[in-house]
Amino acid sequence: MTSLEAVSSYLPPTISVAELRDPLGLDDQQVRRFTRLYGLDRICQAPDQTEADMLLTAAGKLDELAGQEDRVRYVIRAKGLRTTAPYPVSPLQQVREALGLRNATVFSVADHGCATGLLAVDTAGTLLEADGDPDALALVLAGDKTFTPFSQWVADVSIMGEGMTAVLVGANGPRDRVLGYHARIVGREDGIIDLDPEGAREAKRIYQDVMSDVIHCALDDAGLTMADIHLVLPHNVNRVSWTVAAKELGIAPGRIFLENIAKTGHCFCADPFVNYQSARELGLLRPGAAYLMTSAGLGQSFAAMVLEH
Repeated sequence: MTSLEAVSSYLPPTISVAELRDPLGLDDQQVRRFTRLYGLDRICQAPDQTEADMLLTAAGKLDELAGQEDRVRYVIRAKGLRTTAPYPVSPLQQVREALGLRNATVFSVADHGCATGLLAVDTAGTLLEADGDPDALALVLAGDKTFTPFSQWVADVSIMGEGMTAVLVGANGPRDRVLGYHARIVGREDGIIDLDPEGAREAKRIYQDVMSDVIHCALDDAGLTMADIHLVLPHNVNRVSWTVAAKELGIAPGRIFLENIAKTGHCFCADPFVNYQSARELGLLRPGAAYLMTSAGLGQSFAAMVLEH
């Protein structure tokens, strides 16, 4: 059964939403909406660091990786964006070489937007199971650089941060075992993910219903109900969407971990793992408790994963 062997994060220094007013071309109303209504305050940014630098910093915090490099069979880059570095730069190959992962096959997964991190964990588990070696590991690297204007914010939705995470995945670990996973894309036939006015209206219309259905499908896969879930570790899109989701799911808002929204911004597909690490440090996950990771991304991609700590 797929398991999370270890999770580490790198959260670079932050800048306030107010300081991003001019760089992003925000007006006063938008600044107020992001801060007072959506709960955003500080946004992770690392303008002087490359994507490879940031990924290496996150992976370097994985104490469980030290001395186990030869066990890593796969390095999987979870990309919320299709392009995260200018050609021919390959941050993923740079990370593989710097970490000394000689036996690892490297590749990226994308096109699930900010839900790609959970897809990468599921992919890692599938490959490790097929590999048949109980000692084999996979390293999932999640998070993106906001190196284009398009990637820096989603109008009237969220502002993107540059936090990165490294997740060591095993085939049959003793804790943080994956009990259920479900993903869905409700995209356009032409594959365009830009939120034009019509697309934004459609995204808003379906968002809560599809997210709720995907979560319940993952719960069904795990043989559990929402009442069995101790904590929800979401993507940090904004506070309002999760206040509404709590009502839709029939749970108390306090069961959804929202503390990082104000501290990091929306760090693409790294969010659930950033929240996992914070929840562990705060003692919010008890042994044997079931918890839920969720995420959604541009292109109307949705994913949910149920795990047992």
